[in-house]
Amino acid sequence: DVQLVESGGGLVQPGGSLRLSCAASGFTFSRYDMSWVRQAPGKGLEWVSTINSGSGTTYYRDSVKGRFTISRDNAKNTMYLQMNSLKPEDTAVYYCVRDWPVERPRPGQGTQVTVSS
Repeated sequence: DVQLVESGGGLVQPGGSLRLSCAASGFTFSRYDMSWVRQAPGKGLEWVSTINSGSGTTYYRDSVKGRFTISRDNAKNTMYLQMNSLKPEDTAVYYCVRDWPVERPRPGQGTQVTVSS
């Protein structure tokens, strides 16, 4: 079975940093584009960033450019999201997703990020 397990979330003050991890299993991780998406309270899913399977090309939504960095380690079947200069509007549950938007977050996934003083 495909499993994607996020970790690294928490409570951080504005301007702080967090590093999210996504441990993948049950499929050939290196063959898939991987993404981070998030859902703020009362809002829908919002794409954050994608990293390509082959070239490693990265893409970001405008609001996180220059602050977030997506990366992957295919040898460890793990994807990361380094988040710096965090803002209250980054508060959300963060999900890692395979082949977004074709696939969606699975029930029970996600890691909570709360940015608050």
